[in-house]
Amino acid sequence: MSTTSRQPSILVVEDNPVDIDLMRRAFERRNLTNPLEIARDGVEALEFLEHWERGELAPPAVILLDIKLPKVDGLEVLRRIRAHERFRRIPVVMLTSSSEDRDIATAYDCGANSYIVKPVDFGKFVEVAEQVELYWCLLNQAPG
Repeated sequence: MSTTSRQPSILVVEDNPVDIDLMRRAFERRNLTNPLEIARDGVEALEFLEHWERGELAPPAVILLDIKLPKVDGLEVLRRIRAHERFRRIPVVMLTSSSEDRDIATAYDCGANSYIVKPVDFGKFVEVAEQVELYWCLLNQAPG
C-alpha cells in the first residue's frame, strides 16, 4: 500500500448527462479534492459494490444517488447497499429531482442519510457541492 493518502471518492449515481456535467463543474468550481466516480444507471451502481468487495476500488466517502434511474431504480440501489454487510454504513445522499413526499419518506425508510432536491440553477448546484464536500467529506466521521 502506498504511503500517500488518496482522498476517498464521491460516487455519483445519475443518468442525466446534463446533471452529471453540472455536478462535475460545481465540484471543480469548489476545487474538490475528492475524485468523482460516475454510475449512469442502477446496474452500474451495484457493480461498484462488487468492485469494493474485491478490493479493486476503495469505497467512497459518500454516494449521491438519484431515485429515477434506468434498469434498477435508486431506491432499490439504496436497499441493496443497506443490506450489504460491509458497505451499509456508507453515507447515501439522495440527490434527485423528485420532491414528492412519498419518495422522501421511502428514501428515509430505506436508509438514506439525507435527501436533497436537485437545484436547477448552477449557482445553487455549487452551493450543494460545497455542502456535500464540507459535511460528508470533511466533517462527517465515518465508522472505522
